[in-house]
This record gives sequence, C-alpha cells and structure tokens, in this order.
Amino acid sequence: MSVAPAPASDFEAWHIELHGHRVIYHTAGSGPPVVLIHGMVNSSRHWRSVAEKLAQRHTVIAPDLIGHGDSATPRGDYSLGAHAASIRDLLAVIGVERASIVGHSLGGGVAMQFFYQFPQRTQRLVLVSSGGLGHEVSPLLRSAALPGVSGLLRLAANPRMLGALRSAGQRLDASGSRYGVQLQAIARAMQPLERPGARTAFLHTLRSVIDIEGQRVSANDRLYLLDGMPTMIVWGARDRTIPPEHGRAAHLAAPGSRFEMLEKAAHFPHLEDPDGLAALLLDFLAGTEPAQIEDGDWGRLLAPRAPTDRHAVGA
Repeated sequence: MSVAPAPASDFEAWHIELHGHRVIYHTAGSGPPVVLIHGMVNSSRHWRSVAEKLAQRHTVIAPDLIGHGDSATPRGDYSLGAHAASIRDLLAVIGVERASIVGHSLGGGVAMQFFYQFPQRTQRLVLVSSGGLGHEVSPLLRSAALPGVSGLLRLAANPRMLGALRSAGQRLDASGSRYGVQLQAIARAMQPLERPGARTAFLHTLRSVIDIEGQRVSANDRLYLLDGMPTMIVWGARDRTIPPEHGRAAHLAAPGSRFEMLEKAAHFPHLEDPDGLAALLLDFLAGTEPAQIEDGDWGRLLAPRAPTDRHAVGA
C-alpha cells in the first residue's frame, strides 16, 4: 500500500494503492470531514463546484470509485458493499475516523450501504437523487442491463455520437423541450465510457443494482435505522432518471429526515445547480449535530424490529 505526496493546491488528485489497485481521490479545505460519492460513470471531478464551496468550512474528500474516473478497473466485485468497503479503507489510510457521507445516484446507494456497514464511522447522511429507494428507473438504464449491450455501448460512446447527442440536447433545451435535458444528461453520462475498462466496470456496477425490470436493490426496509442519524434527501425537480417520488417516500419512512427539491436541476444537481446544492449542504451540516453510534447502539436500533420471542434452532 502506498500514498502519494500531498498536492500543493486544493482539489488536486491524490492516489493510493488499496489491495494492489490504484485509487484516486480529491481533497479540499479543512474542518469536519465530508465525503462526496459520485454516481455511475461520473467521477470525483464532477463534485468540484460543490467541493470548493464546502471547503470553506470542511475537509472534503471525493474518491473515484473503483472502475470509475481515474481509479483502476479490475475484474472484481462492483457491488454497493464492495464500494462502501473501499471508501472505509481509503478513509482509514488517510486518517479519517468519522465523516458526513454524501452520495449521488449510485453513490447514494453506496452512502446508505456505508452507513449500514459502518454506522460508527457515519456522522450524517445526505442522499442526492439516490438509487436504492424504489423500483422505477429510466428505460435507458434498464436496457443497458440486457445481455450483449457491450457492443452497443462502444458505438454509443464514440466521440462523434456523443457530440451529436449533446448538440441535439442543447437545441431541444433552447426550444423548451423537456427531452433536451435528458439528451444532454445521456451524453454527459456516456463520455467516460470511451475506455474499454470503464465500459466493463460500468456494466458490472449497473448489473449489481439494476436489471431489465428496474432497480433490484432497495434500502427501504432499513430506513428505520436512520432514527437518530441526521439525514437529508435532495432531488432535482426535473429528474427523469429516478423519480422524485422515491425521495419523498424515503423522507416519510426515515425518522427525522429533511427533504429538499432543487427546481433548476434534473438528475445531476451537483452539475446542474451546484450553488443550490452546496447551499443546502452547508445549511444542513451547520444546523445538525454529528451522530456518534457505538456498537451497542446498533443493537438497540435493530431490536424494535427483531422478533420478541426467540427459539433455539430445531426447537
């Protein structure tokens, strides 16, 4: 395991080796730590505008998930649990014991899994247009889970195709069509898939959470565990990838949570309205006390949903 020298300026990339694989992360600022987890085919770089604002009061850590950005793309485990464990290992190496965890889309699922696996290390939880809160997801993502889609992805990630999609999206957006935002989001999402390793990692990650029928991983049966964990759920009002109704329902199920809608944003609030998202995050972080869950607390959280009478196996 090796750690690169610290960069001279904020939000420069650091790298470490974890379990023999290169992991990239960005840091900025100083103060209480906040971890920003990107979504599928995004990277830590997409958090820059938000990170620069948070860095005025916080130490911001934004990793590239394995298989994404500039991190390695090994043949291996791309489940939510594996991503959460990698973030735990990264934080341990750089000396961060506890942090507020923010996740977007797939990163929201990773953030929830991080809390579930490592509640002692979680101080607050923020879910931004998060996966894992309902069945519905865009037809494009469901189709990408089909067998044999790898060749189509290679064609779709061609720079000329992406340029055409982006231009068409800008024209439609200028004309007032809601499809313009969707086309631009598709072009933005597809751009990192030009590398063969990134396409393979994307498919492994996608198929771990989505199939042709929709999202196959759900945190809804564990939202009651957020009792006592400061939680904010943020959604883009124009989101057509994951319905805002998922966020509203999760808010009702998560005790004491806060729900916010960003009217200017679709599925990528950190790119489409970074000022609005950063303002919400700063307000939430300043207005809540960090949770401190210990091992014994976790058992008490689980107890209300556990059976009231236990029987020996085979009795």
